[in-house]
Amino acid sequence: MSILWAIIAGLVIGLLAKLVIPGRQPIPLWLTVLLGIVGGIIGNFLASAFGVADTDGVDWIRHFFQIGAAAVLILLVTPFWSRRRV
Repeated sequence: MSILWAIIAGLVIGLLAKLVIPGRQPIPLWLTVLLGIVGGIIGNFLASAFGVADTDGVDWIRHFFQIGAAAVLILLVTPFWSRRRV
């Protein structure tokens, strides 16, 4: 069940990251989900490093780290994917 939740979280994080980035990112949905999952893991690590991983209520700062990490990953991968498809 945790794999299913990771995929769902990766989808949400990846799509939110694509919304934050200006312009179009021509990468497929499966790559968006994969980068969202990796961004979520990196965001959790960064939140732990900054001491904001566990807070009362919603962990907004952790979510910002996750979306930011996924956005950076999407920005890094998109040029390689676009070049591959040409």
